[in-house]
Amino acid sequence: MAQIRIENLRKDFGAFNAVKSSTFTIEDGEFFMLLGPSGCGKTTTLRMMAGLELPTSGLIYIDGEEVGQKPASQRDIAFVFQMFALYPHLNVGKNIAYPLISQGMPRREVKQKVGEIAEILGITDILNRPVGGLSGGDRQRVALGRAIVRDPKAFFMDEPLGALDAEFREHMAEELRALHDRMNATTVYVTHDQLEAMQMGDKIVVMNHGVVEQFGVPQDIYDWPATKFVAEFIGSPPMNFLDFHGMVGTGETRVSLGDAALDIPAQREGRSGELTFGVKPEHIRLADNATYRGRIAATEYLGTTQIVTVETAHGSLKARVAASQRVTVGDHTGLHFDARTITIFDATTGRALRSEANEGVLTHG
Repeated sequence: MAQIRIENLRKDFGAFNAVKSSTFTIEDGEFFMLLGPSGCGKTTTLRMMAGLELPTSGLIYIDGEEVGQKPASQRDIAFVFQMFALYPHLNVGKNIAYPLISQGMPRREVKQKVGEIAEILGITDILNRPVGGLSGGDRQRVALGRAIVRDPKAFFMDEPLGALDAEFREHMAEELRALHDRMNATTVYVTHDQLEAMQMGDKIVVMNHGVVEQFGVPQDIYDWPATKFVAEFIGSPPMNFLDFHGMVGTGETRVSLGDAALDIPAQREGRSGELTFGVKPEHIRLADNATYRGRIAATEYLGTTQIVTVETAHGSLKARVAASQRVTVGDHTGLHFDARTITIFDATTGRALRSEANEGVLTHG
């Protein structure tokens, strides 16, 4: 397999800038997720890496070789599409075998290779069936088999589970991750589903409007978002934002929201003006003795937990608390925040300020 390195990658379609100077590295054997909303540039980035689009500028290295201007056929990669792209006139076995046959591999070797891949994917019993009558999950396995059979340097997958229903998507996601671990293959996977990215990825790049907002391991991106966009996009419910005007000095461990002084991690950089206090729902407790207060506006029961919406002087927020905690809509409550988990954002740029908690974690493209 191969390391993939992207340096200052850019793609323009006329006056429209689809990808803006992206830089990141995918290590050999990683399951790497390109995550973001529709139109963010993730699929365009993948297509440039695969050779289906030529970059306007920038460099693409696969296994140490710069391939930015080479066609897809010379990059030794395999592409798996959302809509399977199978040959309807061929059966399952012939669909999987097609790349090997087109390379002129001897028939006996083709049969052996197809059998090995079918066993890995659990589709040995359907090798002679036409692809037209298969379920979505089986068709996706066939598409994966056709990609895997060549032993390419890397696998590129463009929302391969997007056509499946939610329950089966989760099952196939587990299968894909298990397959990756078994083959130790370098895999680049495009998705708009943050849960899918968190479940499957070793590393994640979060993109927005053609810009790499953050990249890193899933836990770091979840715990310490580099921008307000990432904080809003990752998590369900996402991070809460309380806007305030004030100053945070270098080394500061408290901020003032109205009459309440709230603890925060020691700040590594100062800022004044319009700021945002960021806290995740699971890091809020409803506590009568807390000085920062609000009114309970709604509750949402989720089985073991409940989501409580609280209106405050600086905006509404959602707290995830135990389902057993008694909560009454209309009551006033104090709010206690876990100081170790707080992120302060510059409200103008949307960037997170560096603190002793997130130092060394924040990474931007």
